[in-house]
Formats: sequence, C-alpha cells, structure tokens
Amino acid sequence: MDEAHVEKKHPRAESIKIREAITRSVEANVVALAGLIAHGRGEAFDYILGEKTTSPGMKAITASAAYIILAEHPILSVNGNVAALCAEEFVELSKISNSKLEVNLFHRTLEREIAIENLLKKAGADKVLGVGEAASSRIQEIFSDRRRVDPEGIFKADVVFVPLEDGDRTQGLVKMGKKVLTVDLNPLSRTAQWANVTIVDNIIRAMPLLISEVKRLKTVKPLELKAIIKNYDNKKVLSEAMIIMEQRLHSLAEKGVYLDIDY
Repeated sequence: MDEAHVEKKHPRAESIKIREAITRSVEANVVALAGLIAHGRGEAFDYILGEKTTSPGMKAITASAAYIILAEHPILSVNGNVAALCAEEFVELSKISNSKLEVNLFHRTLEREIAIENLLKKAGADKVLGVGEAASSRIQEIFSDRRRVDPEGIFKADVVFVPLEDGDRTQGLVKMGKKVLTVDLNPLSRTAQWANVTIVDNIIRAMPLLISEVKRLKTVKPLELKAIIKNYDNKKVLSEAMIIMEQRLHSLAEKGVYLDIDY
C-alpha cells in the first residue's frame, strides 16, 4: 500500500490497508473478484462485533488449538483471501503444529493455485498440497470445484482448518466425519453453524492468537486437551457471540452513538 494514500492517524487506516491488500491480490490472481464481496460482508459483521476478540472467540481459539495438536493428519486449507491476509501466519501455524497446507478454491484455476502456492512458499512454506493434478481425489458430498482435494491432504485429514470458507464444503466435510474448524465473522452462516469449532473473529486478529494457543498447549497432556474439546459447545459459543453483537447494537442505539464505518 502506498503510505501516502492514507495517513496512519486516519480512523480507518488499518481497515483501508487490509482492503488495499485484498485488492492488490485480485490483480495478482490470488483473490477472486467474489472474494472482495466476502471480505466486505465480513467487515460489516466485525463492526457489529466491536472489532475485537471476544470471550467466546477465545474459547473457540483454545478448542481449535486442542483439535489441531491432537490431530493425526491436520490440514490447513488456504483460499485466496486467506493467502492474501495471513500467508505468513498460516505457514508458521503449519510448522509449529506439523500441519500440512493445501490450496482449495471455489473459483478454481491452475493460475490461481500456482499464485497462492508461490505466495505461501515466499512466506516460508516447504510444500503446498492441492495444486494442479495433485488435487486428484473427489469428495462426493461437495458440489463445487472444492470437491477436488489432495489425497495426501484434505481427503485423508481427520481435522481440517477451513477459515473464510463456504458452507457447502464445511457441511460436506463434517458429513464425512472430519472435524472442521473455521474462522467466520458471521455466526449465522452455514459454515459457522456446521463447523465443529467456529472462531467468530477477524482472521487478522485470530491467527496470532491461535498460534500462541498452539504453542501454549503443546506442553499440555493429551487428556487435558481432550477435556478442552469435550467441554466445548460450539452452539453455545455461537449464541454467546450473537448475544454480544445484539447487546452492542442495543447499547449503541440507546446512546444514539453510531458506528464509524465510512472512509
């Protein structure tokens, strides 16, 4: 981003910086045009959430970390928006958790797959699954190009981290018996509702926290990690997130204070 475009003291400087990164990634063939719509929708929910990580969000982050650590074949699924916003964080998470990275796209082209693979490798990834002919397996429960997966990745995974995804794939993976973790600012989406763990947060905030939790919990005994998962209730966490949103809107409406959502 051109630093002269907007000064750091601008009230929405960080948000604009992220939007610019997403826009540039469209030009670089990493993000599909539809990804811009998805980002805008998520940003709107973030305004309502208060643009901060909440208590239910942290519960979900801790549960996600426990799932990833205990998994035999954890996979971190990467789409265009994820690559544009959090490539370095995904590479770091994959290394500290022995998880594999796999490209999986709705708007799938070989050019986009390679562009995302290159971005991940530039961020330090040693290997990226799901590119080109490597995505040779098919998941019958999924009804889009996302059904094409790597036999060494999502196809045999027991735990799949699928942030910023569509509900069709989440639903299909859960029906296959896989544990699905996601980051979704919309607690009402099919992705949020079907996932085993939904982190209702901005992925920019959630990823550093998830990395920290994985590092912290790696020294915890497996029985304690299993207890974290057993005591986690995703429906309850989603309800708590929605209550926070409702209370925030109610409070703002009562005070006559409105969100600063413009440029």
